[in-house]
Amino acid sequence: MKISKNLLFISAIAASLCTLFWKCGGNSSVDLVGNWVEQSDFEGVARSDAASFSIGNFGYVGTGYDGDDRLTDFWKYDSDLNRWTQVAEFPGEARNAAVAFTAAGKGYVGTGYNGDLRLQDFWEYDPTGNTWEQIAVFGGTARYGAVAFSIDDIGYVGTGYDGNYLKDFWAYDPSTGLWSQKTSYGGSKRRDAVAFVLNGIGYVCTGINNGNYEREFYAYNPAADAWTAKRKIADVSDESYDNDYTIVRSNAVAFVLSGKAYIASGSVGTLKNDVWEYNSTEDVWLQKTNFEGAARTDAVAFETENDKAYVTTGKSSSSQFDDIWEFRPDEVYNNED
Repeated sequence: MKISKNLLFISAIAASLCTLFWKCGGNSSVDLVGNWVEQSDFEGVARSDAASFSIGNFGYVGTGYDGDDRLTDFWKYDSDLNRWTQVAEFPGEARNAAVAFTAAGKGYVGTGYNGDLRLQDFWEYDPTGNTWEQIAVFGGTARYGAVAFSIDDIGYVGTGYDGNYLKDFWAYDPSTGLWSQKTSYGGSKRRDAVAFVLNGIGYVCTGINNGNYEREFYAYNPAADAWTAKRKIADVSDESYDNDYTIVRSNAVAFVLSGKAYIASGSVGTLKNDVWEYNSTEDVWLQKTNFEGAARTDAVAFETENDKAYVTTGKSSSSQFDDIWEFRPDEVYNNED
């Protein structure tokens, strides 16, 4: 049977478009911006639901669940040398679904789940001495699946699950060693949300509440101790800005680069690998190139002072992960790095 040259040409074009489609992670558009670069694998065992924080140009990742056991090991990633080093073991109970933040040059890890009990203890990591010290017990109830962030060397922890879904928020001041309750989150109760900070304002969105994936998005001003509603992260308005929003999810990661925030990975019953960039000035989200590693949930992210950001660990339905990917939001996609 003869095949016309025109048909062969059309088939070749279709194949090229299909290749571009999949190289962009399944996006229907091939012109999304952003590049993911795989770096040296996380050196601990593959895991999900870990905790992470950063100090200077170093990221720290530890605790979590390897599919059989909860963990206490902790590792430091040097973003200049692309190298992992094991640091002092976390001295609290092995756990997953803890929170972490950085304040006054030290890292803080607390709450979580040990397989039987929800936890309330908190620990401070000093990178100078490579030591851990227990601090005051978290001011709220024992919980897991909370969020945390820090502003002006004050740590904030809230939401999560203690047998009920939660929206309370608490602040920790390292200078006094005390927790104080703050105004509760402005939206619905939730667990497994994300949090980030832009220009001294904290933001919380995504997460799940009684089986519903939450679409509310609120910003916290610590000076006023007040939450302000932002535009929802789903297509709910009559305007065009949110027509393509598919940001709603749980167990995602968030990070900040060059004055913009990013959400990646997570789940809405099925695993997500799309990536969204938040512009706080315009209160809009822009889709970026999909996460290039395997789609996953329960990963962690951290950003370092040299303006680099990474996503690592996590799980799929059948695997725990130990790869790490750096995101470069303004580069053209390259599937060979």
